Parts: sequence; C-alpha cells; structure tokens
Amino acid sequence: MKSVNELNKAILDITMKIYNEYPELAKYLSELPVTIPDTSKPEINIKILQDYHETLSNIVKKYVSSQIQ
Repeated sequence: MKSVNELNKAILDITMKIYNEYPELAKYLSELPVTIPDTSKPEINIKILQDYHETLSNIVKKYVSSQIQ
C-alpha cells in the first residue's frame, strides 16, 4: 500500500500529465467529487486518495482508448 506522500505525488504526476498531454480533459478535474467536498472539514485519508488517483487514471485510460479507435 502506498503512503499518503506517495499517493499525493502520484496524483500530482497524473494531474500534470493531464494538463500537459490532454488539456481538453482538465475541465473535468474540478468536477470530481474529491475536489468539491460536501462537508466543511473533509477528512482526507489513504482510501480517498487511492480512489481519486484511480479515478484520474481511469479518465486518462478511457480518453486514450477512445482516441485510438
């Protein structure tokens, strides 16, 4: 299991990849639930970070596969 720091780095890396390689996807980043918390003091834990990273990865994978077809 990755640490919080490793997950934060992975999230930063994939976010930068989206901005640099797929800027057309950047508009979806602000719409993800983790970026719009539904509580005033949201708890950020490893599970939430893992889910967020997985979501970002899936967005890129789906976009890339749709461009290949």
